[in-house]
Amino acid sequence: MIYLDYAATSFVKPPSVYKTAAQVMLKYGANAGRGGHTLSVKAGELIYETREKLCRLFHLDMPEQIAFFSNATTALNAGIKGVLRPGDHVVTSSMEHNSVIRPLAELKRRGIIDYTVVRADRNGRLQPADFARACRPNTRLVVCLHASNVCGTSYNIAAISRAVRTPKRLFMVDAAQSAGILDIDGRELDLLAFPGHKGLYGPQGTGGLYVREGVPLITLIEGGTGSQSELFYQPAEMPDRLESGTQNVAGIAALGAGVDFVLQEGLETIRSYEAMLTEYFENNVKNIKGISCYGAAPRVGVSALNLSGHDCIEVADRLSTEYGIAVRSGLHCAALAHETLGTKESGCIRFSFGYFTKKQEVDKALYALYKISKS
Repeated sequence: MIYLDYAATSFVKPPSVYKTAAQVMLKYGANAGRGGHTLSVKAGELIYETREKLCRLFHLDMPEQIAFFSNATTALNAGIKGVLRPGDHVVTSSMEHNSVIRPLAELKRRGIIDYTVVRADRNGRLQPADFARACRPNTRLVVCLHASNVCGTSYNIAAISRAVRTPKRLFMVDAAQSAGILDIDGRELDLLAFPGHKGLYGPQGTGGLYVREGVPLITLIEGGTGSQSELFYQPAEMPDRLESGTQNVAGIAALGAGVDFVLQEGLETIRSYEAMLTEYFENNVKNIKGISCYGAAPRVGVSALNLSGHDCIEVADRLSTEYGIAVRSGLHCAALAHETLGTKESGCIRFSFGYFTKKQEVDKALYALYKISKS
């Protein structure tokens, strides 16, 4: 199988990730922070080391401000629902994933908040000034994705941060498509949600949330933390504030191995390689009659398209069954983004590339699309 669905999850990962997960399960299979014995202490150390590695990647200096979750979706929910109070207003964009839109819509349905959607242009581009204009006196949170999971278009989060942040207004970034690919300076943000299993090359079931020191959060869940057990209430200190229950020690340690790989290879090396593949694919796929492409540069390694006269689901199925190529089709859990791009009724086919994608695999995908276009 030629795997071109890296925007969903990185399937080929560095060997060190697999090795670390197996070693931890075999050697240190104890609960972190739940005992004074050697195995428990070692498990806690492995988790803390991954926090430190993420701090190096995101230019942060307080590992305890990073809480681990099972994915970016849970991290986004924890951050969004944690900082908002009745009467607050939120600004977001029309390119967001449902992991942002649905929590906001649910809070609005309950009568807790209101929110404004900044509209991107037809190519999915967003302007920082539009976020600033959408803010109100009661705007508590501005939440924006770093790169689109549909078309790959990326955004200048530093410029948006400068345009909207105030002492009372927080800025949150969804780095689902950018962590491990684009440089992220966490010092410019108040909250940062990221997955472990995509550009960071960790296992599925890993993700996290960075919370700037001093940002008060209502807890999403409560329970055992291994600390302050005499209290009936959740500890106030991070990361225990947000982490309840048994941690995924093997997964988090393996995520640390993935972060090591990213740091060793270098963000610029990874980004440049994926950009080369994406540009090569886009330049050549446009030569196929009937192809329509969506989105605009700058972008991450994602390309969205449709083939005239062919249903996107049908094309993705044929790519899989006839050519052994894995892609994603449909609405990609981002109907608002498809509405923006003009593809809400049709959906689209998404090709997404990773650092382990080979150019020959891209050529085979181009050939397959050409053959399907002729049928």
